[in-house]
Amino acid sequence: MPSIAVAATDGMPFFELAIPCHVFGADIFGRGGVLRWGDTGGVTGPGANESGPGGRAAPEGWYDLRVCAIGTAEGDARARSWFRTRTPHGVDDLVTADTVLVPASADVYGDPPPELVDAVREAHRRGARVVSLCSGAFTLAATGLLDGRTATTHWGYARLLGERYPAVRVDPSVLYVDHGDVVTGAGSTASIDVCLHLIRQDFGVEAANAVARQLVAPAHRPGGQAQFIEAPLPGRTDESLAPLLHWAAQRLAEPLTVTDLARQAHTSPRTLMRRFHAATGTTPMRWLQAQRIARARELLEASDASVDRVAELCGLGTAANLRRRFTKAVGVPPNDYRRTFRARRAA
Repeated sequence: MPSIAVAATDGMPFFELAIPCHVFGADIFGRGGVLRWGDTGGVTGPGANESGPGGRAAPEGWYDLRVCAIGTAEGDARARSWFRTRTPHGVDDLVTADTVLVPASADVYGDPPPELVDAVREAHRRGARVVSLCSGAFTLAATGLLDGRTATTHWGYARLLGERYPAVRVDPSVLYVDHGDVVTGAGSTASIDVCLHLIRQDFGVEAANAVARQLVAPAHRPGGQAQFIEAPLPGRTDESLAPLLHWAAQRLAEPLTVTDLARQAHTSPRTLMRRFHAATGTTPMRWLQAQRIARARELLEASDASVDRVAELCGLGTAANLRRRFTKAVGVPPNDYRRTFRARRAA
């Protein structure tokens, strides 16, 4: 059971603290009763292990979630983040966790609590994966773990982060940056993207997709923060592309073109391109490729299909094309990804 410690400090914004508590807590499996952990480790749908009316118990091996009060009054394990609560966990529980997650900072213009900075640095030294959400990147930067690396934060804080920590390469255009041992996420709702990314790493695509459905959130969003900066709200809600995206996602194995998508959306290719970019921040073909890569990851994790068969099922045609595009998007070839994922699951 991987342990994940969420650092709670005085004055911390409640939203960024609540997201990881909800996503990684067992309670995510107790609302709606739609998740069950299958024999192969995948979330397969309604099943046994009911924990209450309409609920389901958390899957075996799910996260050991610890909310750790840091920098509070000595001997009083309290975190006062817009609400008052009590937790038995403190700095020692954070230092020994497998993953340490730092939500948004209480004050980006001041220094983060020294106790938290030291604890995060020590946890990383012991081998923990360290993650920040939103302005939590300021705490990670203060530890020196981001020096010489690319990192992200809320676009509104990007310039300040770069000015205060010039050794950090700040990229405000992405939803998250993953270096393996250190992960930084963008602002507010991008925290959900980061949490789902961690679930994909730890439990696989099926688990992340099931949790995303429970959250009513996309399992993977193409594009980056740029699509959310000063973007005007759509004037009409009946022009939503959701039905088209669902239709296309069910036909990834087919050789879809912009003309096919436009025909399904009952519009011209030019109009579709404009609407698609406004809604997703990317082009239809790039979106399709991202969906196909995501489907390939799922097949590599959950099936024994050959690389040729995976390429066919996800619409990338040949094994050579899959290897080229998968390696560019994920960083490793398909077979290496499958071996690494299964070795991690076995461990």
